[in-house]
Amino acid sequence: MSDLATARFESGDLRDELPAAGFYVSVVSTARFRRSEAGNDMLHVVHAIEGATAGHDHVSEYFILSGGSPRGRALSRRRLVELYRACGLEPSDGDPIEPADLLGAQLEVRVEHDLWQGRPRLRVAAHRRCGSGEPF
Repeated sequence: MSDLATARFESGDLRDELPAAGFYVSVVSTARFRRSEAGNDMLHVVHAIEGATAGHDHVSEYFILSGGSPRGRALSRRRLVELYRACGLEPSDGDPIEPADLLGAQLEVRVEHDLWQGRPRLRVAAHRRCGSGEPF
């Protein structure tokens, strides 16, 4: 058992420095259905970002599937199709949205800096296939 009396903060614990905005290789580490606090059904996807510092090496994105505004749902669904295509999947009209299809998929995500509740964070702005150089 470790001696908790000598536990200390490390320099990495104290940094809020985000990785630079841009494209990063990502692996989908989590994909699951959830319900938002507002009661909207959504798909929650977590990307493990390669080359980012610990503590900033995962970024979440949410795709609203029901509830919210019609415009918001349409934008969310377009982004979800972009994600599927970047993962090498080609959804068709009527295909079920299956979170398991995304797990372990490798792609590139463009991350940008954002503020949430007054704190800096990363957000996914675009998706593309690895090495394609072209966002969907």
